[in-house]
Formats: sequence, structure tokens, C-alpha cells
Amino acid sequence: MQEILSSRQIKQKTERLAHQLVENTFDEPVVFIGGIEGNGIILANSLANIMRQHTQSEINVFSIKVNKNEPWSEAIELSSPRKDMKNAYIILVDDVLNSGKTMQFALVELLQFPTKAIKTVALVDRKHRRFPVKANFVGLSLSTTLKERVEVDLTDGSEKAYLT
Repeated sequence: MQEILSSRQIKQKTERLAHQLVENTFDEPVVFIGGIEGNGIILANSLANIMRQHTQSEINVFSIKVNKNEPWSEAIELSSPRKDMKNAYIILVDDVLNSGKTMQFALVELLQFPTKAIKTVALVDRKHRRFPVKANFVGLSLSTTLKERVEVDLTDGSEKAYLT
């Protein structure tokens, strides 16, 4: 197991991503940040906490429940009512973007109602796409083999990302 991001580096990348998001949403009165359950929602909350310190925009965080192995097998659940996000600026967040399957299914769900914009954020982008998804904001782009895995631990105080 090889460490690719230390706790300090993850915090730095999260800070940078949050500032990029503030720059790109400065004129939005309300921003919704949807984190895919697991590390995605932890990262979404971290980004939102930093953004709130640097913007007048109202920042709303919601979780997206997706079966990561078989996203078509059960309904995708959003913790925020769809009517609240109508015509909103939405940021979709996950820890690792690999094939794009999980994010693609989450995007399809968000596209069921009108939105102003949807942007995507990934802490680590592996670039092994099988689905037409692109991360608009990336903490670390990483070239890996298909057999390698990226494991991210966002436990407060001991954040780390590993290549296994």
C-alpha cells in the first residue's frame, strides 16, 4: 500500500477545491453541494464548511445514496427535496472518480428536474472512464493501472489516500 495523499495534503487540496468553487459560484445566491454517500458526503461537508467562510452564498449540503456496485438495481435517493433544488446551481462530489459509473447515475438523477448548472468535484481522478463523465474540479489526477485501487480514508484527523 502506497500513500498518495497525506492528511495535510488532503486538507490543502480540499481548501483549494473549496476556493475554486467559491470563485465559480460567487454570484449564486444559493449553492447545493451533493455528496455521494460515504466519503463523498464527508468531502462535501468539508468543502461547504470552508466555502461558508468565504462567500455570502447560502450553501446547502445533501447526500446522494447510490448503490456503487449496481446503481441500476435500486432507486437513487437524495436527502434534499427536489423542489428545493429546482433551477439551482448544484455541485456533485465524490472522493474518487474512476470509471464514472457512480457519478453518471447520480447525474442522471439530478437531471430529472431543471437545474441552472451541475459541476463535478473529485478528490482523486483516476481517468479510467467507461462513462462520459468529467470532473470539473480535481484535487489530484493520478495515472494508475486498471488493477490498482485508490482507497481514501476521510476519518477526521487521520485523512489519507492510498494506492493498493
